[in-house]
Amino acid sequence: MTWLVTGGAGYIGAHVVRALLDAGEQVVVVDDLSSGLRRKVPDQVVLVEADVRDRDALARALATHRVEGVVHLAAKKAVAESVAQPMQYYRENVDGVLSLVEAMTDAGVSRIVFSSSAAVYGSPDTDFVREETPTIPMSPYGGTKLVGEWAIRDATTAYGLTAIALRYFNVAGAGAADLGDTGANNLIPMVLRAYSNGQRPQVFGADYSTADGSCIRDYIHVADLADAHVIAAQRLASETTPWSVYNIGRGVGSSVFEVMDSVGAAIGEPLNPEVVQRRAGDPARIVASAEAARAGLGWSATRDLDDMVTSAWSAWQQYPPS
Repeated sequence: MTWLVTGGAGYIGAHVVRALLDAGEQVVVVDDLSSGLRRKVPDQVVLVEADVRDRDALARALATHRVEGVVHLAAKKAVAESVAQPMQYYRENVDGVLSLVEAMTDAGVSRIVFSSSAAVYGSPDTDFVREETPTIPMSPYGGTKLVGEWAIRDATTAYGLTAIALRYFNVAGAGAADLGDTGANNLIPMVLRAYSNGQRPQVFGADYSTADGSCIRDYIHVADLADAHVIAAQRLASETTPWSVYNIGRGVGSSVFEVMDSVGAAIGEPLNPEVVQRRAGDPARIVASAEAARAGLGWSATRDLDDMVTSAWSAWQQYPPS
């Protein structure tokens, strides 16, 4: 099959593109390169440089390349930024979903894997978050992802789409040295950037109701996440259930201080982090139950936190950010 991957020049998107190619699928990438890098798109993959909100450009790409399914990853994703600029997040993330679904209906494409987020849950009062856990986002970013889910779910009823939404937990690591994460808002690259600049990495709040006071998250290796996309995409070729949602996590929580310790071990020296004030929109703890993905997709994570950190550090050394 031929898959159109929006945001395919970005950190997660580039991993998904390579995983689809490795699985024997054909890929077309749509990316405006506002945060993605052209060098991350393989030579054999067509890159359409366009904004995901451009319905006409999307419809042309879908029709021209005879696309049979879409993996939609393009979105803005910084929680704190979304609190400061909510309208920008709704404009880009929600309008992007609407334009894409309309372009799909124009082109007769009926399959979509949607990049959602654990941020749709907010700060649930439960040890392990299940797909049935109430969705009460704490940030505009989480709100945009939930609205995107609603729009696609409703489109499955109205237009005959078949869709799988993957609610990512915290993505980290590198599946290849040239695909490392250099994002300004993700914890591990933030720590590596501070270390590289001779600064103390920052912990945003150490007064949460957790064992060491820092936030607890479920970290998932980006290569495991890419594998989940391939499985979900291939499942859509024969899926009869029009709408499904799966958490993509390990079911293991790690605190910010524990991540700092893992990074220090990979580098070979302690980091001596600095505690600063909390960021807006950050819940204290959010850890996945991964049972539904295991049962419904036959997928489970195979890599742990140290795998994520060591791969991220190796990629950072070989391809340091400019």
